[in-house]
This record gives sequence, C-alpha cells and structure tokens, in this order.
Amino acid sequence: MSIKLMLIIPDNSEIFNVKMKEALGPVISPDVTVDVVSLKQGNICIEGRYDLSVNAPYVIEIALHAEKDGYDGIVVSDMDMCGVEAAREVLDIPIIGGFRACAYTAMMIAQRFSIITVLDSVVALQTEHVRAFGITENFASIRSVDMGVTDLTNTELAVERVFDQSLKAVEEDGAQAIILGCTCFVGVAAEVAGLLKEAGKPAPVLDPNCTAVSYMELLVRNNLSQSRLTYYKPANFK
Repeated sequence: MSIKLMLIIPDNSEIFNVKMKEALGPVISPDVTVDVVSLKQGNICIEGRYDLSVNAPYVIEIALHAEKDGYDGIVVSDMDMCGVEAAREVLDIPIIGGFRACAYTAMMIAQRFSIITVLDSVVALQTEHVRAFGITENFASIRSVDMGVTDLTNTELAVERVFDQSLKAVEEDGAQAIILGCTCFVGVAAEVAGLLKEAGKPAPVLDPNCTAVSYMELLVRNNLSQSRLTYYKPANFK
C-alpha cells in the first residue's frame, strides 16, 4: 500500500519547511510520501497558549482540506498539539501532534524521561500535558534552553544548549531518555545523543517530527484513527 501523509507546521513561516522535509527522509518507508506545509495566516510561531489559540483554526482548515485531497493521515508539527484535539472531532483520518507520540515512545524504552524545551513560557504548558495524560510517575523534569523558536535555525547553538540541559537532566533529575520539547529542534536529536554517549550518559534522544511521523505510519497501516467514543462529531458540523 502507498501512504500519503501531511506534516503541518502550525507557524506562519516557512523557515523550517525544507529542513523538516529533509530530516524525515531517513525514517519514512519507501511507500510513504510526506508533504510539509505551514500556515499562511496567524502568528509566526508558537511560544505560548495565546499563539496556540490564534493558529489552531488555520491548522484545522488545512487539515480538513487535506482529508478531502486524499491524505491518509496528518501530523501537526507541534509539541503542544495546536488544533489537534478539535480537529479530531471533524476528521475521519488520524491526526496527531508530537507530544504523545514522543512520551509513549520514551516510556517504551526508558522508565523516566525529561523534556528539553525552548523557553520558560512553555514549561508550565508542557507540564500540563504530562498531568493530563497521566504519566507524571514517568516524568523526571522539564528544562528550557532560552531560545525562541526562530532562533533554532542556529543548529550549532541549539545542540550546545540542549546537550547542556540534557546532561543536567540525566545527572541531576534522573532522566533516562530525553524528549525535544519543540519540533523546530531539527537536526539536534542525533547530535545530542552522540554527545551524551561520549559523556558516559547514553540516554536516547527523541526527535518529535521523526517520532510522530513514524507513529502516524503505524496508525495508518493498522487502519486506526481517533475513537468516535472519545471524539464525537459535532452535530452542527457539515
């Protein structure tokens, strides 16, 4: 079977489109195609709850068009799942964000994980996800690297800061796996994992885009989508 997926970057910017497309290459199967799109409206990036609320309607609109255009599944490239929960009520094809795919994968390969995210402004928000999904016992910590989303085009600096906080998460917080808390940490996971191994702390590091797209492929191949006993279609939706 051939699988057609869409990766929606919920930012009003195209600065990461090409890099994300290239980063997905090694993890997608030969019969899978992934189209990467970003928003044409809304805020330039997501660094808090306000940005999530502003950009979510545009994500849902793109997702609805994607389903009509024959896509088999949609990944929203966002650890805070911009628009995902609402879109699940109106889509029949599966749609996921980065957080749960990363968290559940981390728990399959380690007992405790830490999140390394961008700014303090999303620390409380992402900690809420941990509580909401009932995985606090597996959660070691969350740390930020004090870099805005658009600053992550500086991959060298991002690797340096993520490694520093990851090492502290392992040594001080008891983390056994690391989740990158922003999908725009492109090209960072493998570098940080290598540095941790060199430091004698070989914790796996999860790239949220690669993990979520791989997870979506699993859902599509197994003919799985969001449960209608959880996500009821709105009576007024046409």
